[in-house]
Amino acid sequence: MTARRILVVEDEPDLLRGLALNIRSDGYEVLAAVTGEDGVSKALEERPDLVVLDVMLPGMSGFEACRELRRRGFDAPIIMLTARSEEVDRVVGLEIGADDYVTKPFSLRELLARIRVRLRGRSNDGDGILRFGDVEVDFNRCEATRAGRRVDLTAKELEVLQLLVRHRGAVVSRERLLNDVWGYEHYPTTRTVDNHILRLRQKLEPVPSDPRFILSVYGEGYKFVS
Repeated sequence: MTARRILVVEDEPDLLRGLALNIRSDGYEVLAAVTGEDGVSKALEERPDLVVLDVMLPGMSGFEACRELRRRGFDAPIIMLTARSEEVDRVVGLEIGADDYVTKPFSLRELLARIRVRLRGRSNDGDGILRFGDVEVDFNRCEATRAGRRVDLTAKELEVLQLLVRHRGAVVSRERLLNDVWGYEHYPTTRTVDNHILRLRQKLEPVPSDPRFILSVYGEGYKFVS
């Protein structure tokens, strides 16, 4: 599964490095630009899956860059990033085509969560439908079937499965699942992850005790293969 690509347009070097490091550690490929003009050019040439766009840029502002991208048919999600918190600025950003707005200082976990939400309906698996064995999962509609029969998955089960699918073939640690799906502020334990994996296998695997798709990697975590 090809990694989703995120373009970060930010002129502060330290912040750009920090954002790139954290977004990359979340499983994405990162592209970078330091001016609005360069950001527009790179977005139109590289066609990233999402753009994180600072408002206060030298030359062409983030607002102008966003407006130009939408005018030229760029339809991937754009998250505006700014130190300005006035409501009018947020409204302007959204009205010219931005999908979301994050105000500095911000939590990296929150930004990563917003990126995941904006990409949720834009899966690399075609139209957002995952098929394996006799299972079909529509992440857009939050629906699943097995052998044509409806399977009820909870929101957390869907999030766990989607994270594993995003990193198809690679091991995802229990700690990573806890952080990305629950967030440490809710104080779950790794046993919470194990229980959700168990339920996913019971609902989706042909033989839950001998899984073919949702595999355990002893001492490391879980991975999805198909």
